[in-house]
Amino acid sequence: MTVSQTVSQTASTPLRQRVLDWLAENVPPARIEHILGVEQMAIDLARHHQLDVEKAAQAALMHDLAKYFKSKRLLEMARAEGLLLDPVDEANPHLLHADVGRSSARDEFGITNAQILAAIANHTLGRPGMDDLSCVVFLADSLEPGRGQTPELNVLRQASFEHLHQAVWMNCDASFQFLIAARRLIHPRALQTRNWFLQQFGRSGATP
Repeated sequence: MTVSQTVSQTASTPLRQRVLDWLAENVPPARIEHILGVEQMAIDLARHHQLDVEKAAQAALMHDLAKYFKSKRLLEMARAEGLLLDPVDEANPHLLHADVGRSSARDEFGITNAQILAAIANHTLGRPGMDDLSCVVFLADSLEPGRGQTPELNVLRQASFEHLHQAVWMNCDASFQFLIAARRLIHPRALQTRNWFLQQFGRSGATP
């Protein structure tokens, strides 16, 4: 099944179709497949954890609006929004696509719900104390089926349904292992996210 067939079969609301049409013009087909996978996993997680499914679906569908913005545009938009930039942001502006994506969802599609906008902004680096909707989109982005079917990913997927908050710091640990092996920078906010969730929920029964 092609991306366009998938899009036409799953479209259900005018807003969703507008977003899909925008994505089809601005994002490669492979990324749209990822976005649809994130959307479905976010729906499944939200339903399982008794959260607002519609909000989860909207945030997931719009989480990568700024994924393919050029570095200069990301930096300009971030500064225009008054975001405080870390040196890691300056070195790797791509990390700003989540925060800038929040602005794009607001400006392109009129999204004003604070939870949806926060979930878009938090999907890459997380945030200490982020709410459950943000946790759902954060995890779905990393764990949707298109990311692969390794034993490690499947453990994290299971954890995301059993222990939503613990799955956040477990997912952070897995991401850090990859970044360290690749000798890449780790953003301080990602570390803060991991530490906050580990301190709050690291002794409730799940193991990394």
